Amino acid sequence: MRIRITQAMPDGALLNGAPWPAQGEETDVPTAQGVHLVTSGIAEEVTDEPRPRGRRTRKGARRE
Repeated sequence: MRIRITQAMPDGALLNGAPWPAQGEETDVPTAQGVHLVTSGIAEEVTDEPRPRGRRTRKGARRE
């Protein structure tokens, strides 16, 4: 599963034995681990769809 890190970790933190990726970096992890990181708010899933731009309005619609 491809994820994008959304939270910085302290120096020395590891992800699968490698230094923790910087905030905004993308990496591949096993699906179960990726789901855990996404649901914990530490990462977001990377999809082929472009990320939405603009802000959400009160009813959830996007405006530019």
